[in-house]
Order: sequence, then C-alpha cells, then structure tokens
Amino acid sequence: MTTEPTPGSTAGATTEERHEVRLRVNGTPHTVRVPARRLLSDALRHDVGLTGTHVGCEHGVCGACTVLLDGQPVRSCLMLAVSAVDQDITTVEGLTAPDGSLGPVQQAFKECHGLQCGFCTPGFLTTVTAGLRDNPQPTEAEAREMVAGNLCRCTGYQNIAKAVCRAAELGLETGLETLAGARSSTSEIAGARGSTSDEEPS
Repeated sequence: MTTEPTPGSTAGATTEERHEVRLRVNGTPHTVRVPARRLLSDALRHDVGLTGTHVGCEHGVCGACTVLLDGQPVRSCLMLAVSAVDQDITTVEGLTAPDGSLGPVQQAFKECHGLQCGFCTPGFLTTVTAGLRDNPQPTEAEAREMVAGNLCRCTGYQNIAKAVCRAAELGLETGLETLAGARSSTSEIAGARGSTSDEEPS
C-alpha cells in the first residue's frame, strides 16, 4: 500500500492511500495501484487503459458500463475495483474471436444496425453475451426482456432486439463457446503464469 497525492490536489493537500490490486481482465492480469474508493469502471478505463467500457449515468441505471464478472453482467460504476480481485472480468474488448475478428454478438449488431451513436453499445454487447449463454435460443419477446435493463436513446430498440436473435443464430452456427469471448485459453495461460507476467496496457 502506498500514499500518493490525490490527482489535481495542490501542494500540501492530504494524500490518499493506494492499494496494489491485481485485476484479471479478458484473460490478462493487470496490477494497478488505486485508492480503495476507485470504481471498477474508472479502473478499467484509466488504470488498465481499456476505454470500451463507457460511463453514463454513474448510478447503475443506464447499463452503459456493464461488464461481465465471472460471466455475469454487473454495473461496473457501482462496484469497487478492489472487490474484483481474483475474479474474471470481461469487457467489450474481450468479446472478439481469437483471431481478432468480431464475435457473434458484435457481428449481429453490425449486421442488424443495432447501434447509432454507439455510446450504449458496449453495455448491450456484454449483457447480450451473458443472456445468450443462459438462453441460447430466445424468442423475440425474450430478446427484448434480455436487454430491458439497458437504455438506448437512439435506436428505439427494434434493431437491438433483431440483433439479439441474429446473435443467437450466429452462436449456434459457430458454437456457443464463442459467446464467452473466446478467452478461456488465454485465461488458462494467464493463470498458469501467475504473478510472473503482468501485461501493461499499451
């Protein structure tokens, strides 16, 4: 644990304790030093350098900040980074296929034009990824229910619901394991390396 000035503070101002936290994001370990009050959303964006997770309302309502924690969707703006230690975090950057191409949910949103401004899209993609693992063949009504907790001010949800059903089709075509972001092998490698390999964000 270290003590450093709070960003933006003036000389002589009180310092803030920082804790060394090891986060496993998209199968890669990252060691960051953060205040105990640092939100997971801020740690991912500012400390790990993965800016795909967006911060909207900061009250857990809009869903733009949704990430997967051990496969389950969580609002990262409501969770402290220190509480995510030893858990698998998947952000929108981790939903791609192993070769870097779009994963089935991402491809479906592209094909069905399920986004406009794109600000809310990362939260929809992670939410749908988790939803299709639980229900790989949703009806249209179930698809709408799956995304009901995420807000979009542009699309009217019509194409988002279509994208959910299309993602289900693509998942069945390519194998549902791709909906996990195809990071399992990476996670296993990172786990085997343990504390000897921390990849710094570019």
